[in-house]
Amino acid sequence: MDRRHSIRTNFSLIFLGLLISTIGLILLINNLFLEDYYLSYQKKRIIEGYRAIDRLLNTFSTDSDEFKTEFSRVCSAGNFSVAVVNQGLTIIASSSGNEDFLVKRLLEYVFDYNEYSGSSEKPKKKKTVIAKTDEYELTMMDDPKMKMGYLDLWGTLSDGLIIIMRVPLSGIQDSVWISNRFTSYVGLFMALISGLIIWIVTGRVTRPIQELAAISKKMANLDFNARYESGGKNEIAELGNNINILSQTLEKTISDLHTVNNELKRDIEKKEQIDSMRIEFISNVTHELKTPIALIQGYAEGLKDEIEEPENRDFYCDVIIDEAGKMNRMVMNLLRLNQLEFGEAEIRMERFNLTELIKNCIHSADIMLKSDNINVSFDEEEQVFVWSDELRTEEVFMNYFINAIHHAAPAGDMKRIEIKHKLSQGREDDEKNLNIADKLKSIVRISVFNTGSPIPEESIERLWDKFYKVDKARTREYGGSGIGLSIVKANMNALNHDFGVINYENGVEFWFELDAA
Repeated sequence: MDRRHSIRTNFSLIFLGLLISTIGLILLINNLFLEDYYLSYQKKRIIEGYRAIDRLLNTFSTDSDEFKTEFSRVCSAGNFSVAVVNQGLTIIASSSGNEDFLVKRLLEYVFDYNEYSGSSEKPKKKKTVIAKTDEYELTMMDDPKMKMGYLDLWGTLSDGLIIIMRVPLSGIQDSVWISNRFTSYVGLFMALISGLIIWIVTGRVTRPIQELAAISKKMANLDFNARYESGGKNEIAELGNNINILSQTLEKTISDLHTVNNELKRDIEKKEQIDSMRIEFISNVTHELKTPIALIQGYAEGLKDEIEEPENRDFYCDVIIDEAGKMNRMVMNLLRLNQLEFGEAEIRMERFNLTELIKNCIHSADIMLKSDNINVSFDEEEQVFVWSDELRTEEVFMNYFINAIHHAAPAGDMKRIEIKHKLSQGREDDEKNLNIADKLKSIVRISVFNTGSPIPEESIERLWDKFYKVDKARTREYGGSGIGLSIVKANMNALNHDFGVINYENGVEFWFELDAA
């Protein structure tokens, strides 16, 4: 999955986008409204200062220490320049040494006097009346010469004195710029910190979702081993538990489908094979039993003639017992083969550990391997699971394995048998003829290789025929009937999977395939 489209990335980008948008909105609001807010705030403060000074003049004498202290406090708190004069323009109280300047400003407002031209005309300074009452007039003054703005309040107090108050507005634009710059720095820092926190937090939130995505991907490939293990009590945990239940249900359903599918294919082919198999069975049994019956009959007649030498009688009895045993094994194998080819043996598809099955088969043949001095190699580090009938799979493998034991010949200084199981994706059939289920299958190929002489090319096609023997003398030596590979063929046809043999310079490899689980 592309990480650029992951939930974690999208969540992080959304939160960072909201944070950056909020910071941008704050900067925009500062630019548009902070100056007006600051002006409104200063207007409120200067009016409050005006009323505070009026109360002081009504409460204390201008010569008292209490008045001077409180008057200084009011002026300092509001950064006011203040001058209070009587009707004769005599200064009663002031906040600084600029009393004359403030009196001139007062004259401008009272007489509309232009100090630059000395005539009565519109002042060159730009002024805007903000508020006007019977007591005072509040004006915003923009002085081009000083390149500063002021907020001036002039009017009369309750005791008849005249007051002028001024507060500078020159720093408001700088304050807005400084505020925006500081907000930008703080916003950038917070964006970095918030981005890191969001990345960590979303990681904890999306980790279970990523686990569920991985599980669903495996389920899409028909791998039902994965389970949701993150736990929790939220909605994601509930979804994970439901997926676990779904996985178990699907595994059982697919197992049942494998079983039903194989039974259906077997039933379709069954009717077409029954008649020809009966005829072939009778013919082959008659041919194979003819020789051992003749031997038994001949040696039995010899015993009847009362052979005098005891060792000859023992030999005759041993031959009869050996031939009878071979006939018994042949009949049992023929019955088993007949059962397989007629489809009378039940097929039960299940998921099982193929690696463990092979290990158990090797262990069961340990005595034969040691007696024949055969070295067996099998890579069992990777555990492989398959969908198949476990009993039929064991029967196929054991036929290959026992066959390899009987035909193994020294290569170099020892006899060797190599067993492998290899996992591959898809099937080797024409993809155009495959349905979706076949394309999704993974195949396990099991191979059994033994050192020795290769099989003649003209005999390879007939290996799977009943009673066919490449080396009849050697086959009879270990009691083989030529039915083992026919049983392999019948089992693999019932399981609907491929099988075969490959010649090498130093030996022969038999193989078969199963569905991987």
